[in-house]
Amino acid sequence: MTIPATQHARPLSAAELQPQLPLVSVRDLKVAYGGGPLVLDGVDLDLFPGEMVALLGSSGSGKSTLMKSLTGFAPISGGSARVGGYDLTNLRRGQLRDVRASVGQVFQQFNLVGRLSVLTNVLTGALHEAGPINVVGGFSTAHRKRALELLDRVGIAHKAKEPARSLSGGQQQRVAIARALMQRPKLILADEPVASLDPKMSRSVLELLHAIARDDGIPVLVSLHVMPLALEHSDRIVGLRHGEMLVSAPTSQLDAAALDVVYQHDDEEGEGVVDDLA
Repeated sequence: MTIPATQHARPLSAAELQPQLPLVSVRDLKVAYGGGPLVLDGVDLDLFPGEMVALLGSSGSGKSTLMKSLTGFAPISGGSARVGGYDLTNLRRGQLRDVRASVGQVFQQFNLVGRLSVLTNVLTGALHEAGPINVVGGFSTAHRKRALELLDRVGIAHKAKEPARSLSGGQQQRVAIARALMQRPKLILADEPVASLDPKMSRSVLELLHAIARDDGIPVLVSLHVMPLALEHSDRIVGLRHGEMLVSAPTSQLDAAALDVVYQHDDEEGEGVVDDLA
């Protein structure tokens, strides 16, 4: 990739330095549940190290199903999906667990254990690495040190000893992001991570995820309902409607008018055959 000389004054991001090899590669992906109608129909998607990709679509468009297909929680009915070198349609015993351990997930409702401390919630991200003995006997000093470093990185190290339920929504989402990073993930999937947050906190959380993608070279796929947030906080945008991919382009080439096709006719056609729960 050729970068104009005028841009050399700033450090190059991970996305700019990346080899042109996707960490995630999806081709003609089809997903159906129990012999029902297709929830995803012919989706193509590449995710590269260092970029944050926004996934747009109404409820029932297939956003959550696409994410779940990348961790083996949605059945692949046709096509192919590869994550970190693993072919999800042909995994050997034990490989699915490895794939899931390599994917950090951030959810709308945070999925923290409210009565446990913030630090302990972050440490649970290391369960795969720590092994069964450490689950009973406690995490290592190295794990605790890393968890505190991650809490400092997301700006809430001072809350480490407090129960997670005592934090605000935005703070809890930062704990969830630190927990995902504790896994040392190769990929981060964030499913509506700001749907429960106010506008200011939404921007703060998305800025944090974008910085992680850029600075750590980790692809971040984030599903959103709010179009302006996608335009403001992503490198590329993918738009789904009723399981079909209608938009896939760099954010710099898109605007609200170009993305309107993702939401056209929803009033007339309803929200799709299958809700975006899978």
